[in-house]
Amino acid sequence: MKVLRYGEEALLVELDDPHLVPALRDAVGSIDGVLEAVPGARTLLVVLDLVRLNLERAASAVRAVIATPRPHVATDLVELVVRYDGADLAEVAELVGLSSQAVVQLHSDATYTVRFCGFSPGFAYLDGLDPRLHVPRRAEPRTAVPVGSVAIADEFTGVYPRSSPGGWRLLGRTDATLWDSDRAPPALLGPGTAVRFVPS
Repeated sequence: MKVLRYGEEALLVELDDPHLVPALRDAVGSIDGVLEAVPGARTLLVVLDLVRLNLERAASAVRAVIATPRPHVATDLVELVVRYDGADLAEVAELVGLSSQAVVQLHSDATYTVRFCGFSPGFAYLDGLDPRLHVPRRAEPRTAVPVGSVAIADEFTGVYPRSSPGGWRLLGRTDATLWDSDRAPPALLGPGTAVRFVPS
C-alpha cells in the first residue's frame, strides 16, 4: 500500500488488495477534514479540506485507518430484476463448463458490492462475482450493447446504463434505470452499494 501526494489538496492511496476499496473508503471518509474519498479499481483518491487537515497529518491518519481496516457494511441494497436471455449466456456456459442454468444460479446467488464507477455515467463495477464465472472480455467488442444489459468480464459484473459500445459478455437484461439526470443522485448504484440480481 502506498499513500502518495496528488496535487496540492489530495492524496492517492494505492492498494495491494483491491477488494478492500469499499471498506477503506468508509474508513477514510470518516476522518475529519476529508471532503471526499473517490474509489478506483485499485486506488482511493482522498480530497482534503486543508484548513482542517494538512497533507502530512492526512497521510498519517489514512495510514492509521488502513492499518486496521474494518469490513465494509453496505447501507443500501438494490435488487435488479433480470431476464437471463443474454446473447452470450450459452457461450459463457460453454467457456466455464457449466449449464446456462448453473451460470444464472451462480450469478444471481451472489450479493455484489459496487467497488467503483466509470466508463460511462451510471456504470458500476460490481465486486463479488463467483470465480467460476471469471471470463475474459470478448475478442471483438460490440458496436452497440442494449441499455440495461447485465454482463460479466474478468472479475466484475455490471449493467450498461445506456446503449454503447462494449466488450463484456451479456447474460441478460434489466428494465431498471441506472442513470437519470433528473434523479438525486442520478446514479442508481453508487460506490459501496450492495446489489443483487433477481431472475424474472
